[in-house]
Amino acid sequence: MKSIVIKQPNQLEIETRALPQPGAGEVRVKVKLAGICGSDSHIYRGHNPFARYPRVIGHEFFGIIDAIGEGVAPSRLGERVAVDPVISCGHCYPCSVGKPNVCTSLVVLGVHRDGGFSEYAVVPARNAWVVPDVIPDEHAVMIEPFTIAANVTGQVNPGAQDIALVYGAGPMGLTTIQVLKHVYQVKQVIVVDRIEERLEMAQRSGADLAINNLQQSLAAILEEKGIQPTLIVDAACHPAILQEAALLASPAARIVLMGFSSEPSSITQQSITGKEISIFTSRLNAMKFPIVIDWLSRGLIDPTTLITHTFGYQHITDALELFEKNQRQCCKVLLTFNP
Repeated sequence: MKSIVIKQPNQLEIETRALPQPGAGEVRVKVKLAGICGSDSHIYRGHNPFARYPRVIGHEFFGIIDAIGEGVAPSRLGERVAVDPVISCGHCYPCSVGKPNVCTSLVVLGVHRDGGFSEYAVVPARNAWVVPDVIPDEHAVMIEPFTIAANVTGQVNPGAQDIALVYGAGPMGLTTIQVLKHVYQVKQVIVVDRIEERLEMAQRSGADLAINNLQQSLAAILEEKGIQPTLIVDAACHPAILQEAALLASPAARIVLMGFSSEPSSITQQSITGKEISIFTSRLNAMKFPIVIDWLSRGLIDPTTLITHTFGYQHITDALELFEKNQRQCCKVLLTFNP
């Protein structure tokens, strides 16, 4: 089989590897589609502190179960599945309180263990979620990106009275906008970004107000309109955002951080305790695949608005270059494997 391998930072090869065999409790997935994420680019460029090399990247993938290991029901053969990349122990403290995404022995496919940018991938059977036939392949491969939004929103209980502000109109921001507007039906969704084309994508995803903060002051616009956001999501992942978010937030607001920067954020206790602001963080997803599959089955979210390009896996270098360099026209890039 062919696998996309990052041998070391900035060194990518398409390797011929032996067909893997599933062990006990595992299934082999014949990969059909996979999505490129920013973390794949970060591993390729050597900017992901969790990655170990060499590594088959890719944690957003969909395919068909074509082999099973010991202890797995034969009925699972032939299932269409989306793969949850989060592998957890199931018994540590985080796992016991429903947060397997921060398991003390966390393993993430495509980061700590070989992932889905391959013609075949072996994964734990419990991580392979059945995708109903009503969901097309191109939507099924987008389940994992939407689980990120499901994890964010699941922590803060959005409601019809909320005015949400989303920093960043990249894939994480766009999925979050859709979920806030079309699943939770919040009162208003505001998005801020510095790329006009991304702001247009955000409006197609359901944003009520799009602001380019390269051209104008976000604080000034919100003040002029008398808006105090009750829910703020930092999907731009910049450490400077927290200080501004606390300033703009309504009393009793919630702020969600998604970034992994090691740079410090500058914020005073008074700015958050004075308004009794709640600050949340979100990493990966905590068993959110069934939730997103349900949303897709009911037509509440539309992954099509995010997909801009599709390449055969043989053109992975071109796909990554486009993903990294063309943020104006490129959002979610898919790779095809077994047609």
